[in-house]
Amino acid sequence: MTQQFGLRDRLIGSWMLKSYVETDVKTGARHHPLGQSPLGIILYTPDGYMSVQLQARDRDPFLTDDMYRGTAAEYFAAGRSYLAYSGRFFIDEGKGRLSHEMAVSLFPNWFGQTQIRLVELRDNRLHLATDGPQRFNGALKTADLVWMRAVSNP
Repeated sequence: MTQQFGLRDRLIGSWMLKSYVETDVKTGARHHPLGQSPLGIILYTPDGYMSVQLQARDRDPFLTDDMYRGTAAEYFAAGRSYLAYSGRFFIDEGKGRLSHEMAVSLFPNWFGQTQIRLVELRDNRLHLATDGPQRFNGALKTADLVWMRAVSNP
């Protein structure tokens, strides 16, 4: 007999980002906001928490090793090339929807929000998408992210 696992159980673990694409709802133009090969990790824990970190692959380091002493330009570049938030997650198994709570967020406007993600999970591939347009870089866009299950160290 094959045991069936729900979406929540299959999400638990670590996932590595493979692609992040935004699509302009007006023009259909596709944009890679963190470059063609971004880095990222999303974690789903058994106790119902999630954390996501995304960044551009090639980021310039600060001139100083003191993270609190960067220049305004360095902070600007770092902020435009990184996205992070963490909080609880919730599943609606019937609709195939996943909600992310932003208990902490690099983008202050998301703090305290809960956002819905459309989810498709097949084998070791996880596809997450916004459930509608959001304002990204001055235009309404949808976001699509593809993740692959992280391989455990032996």
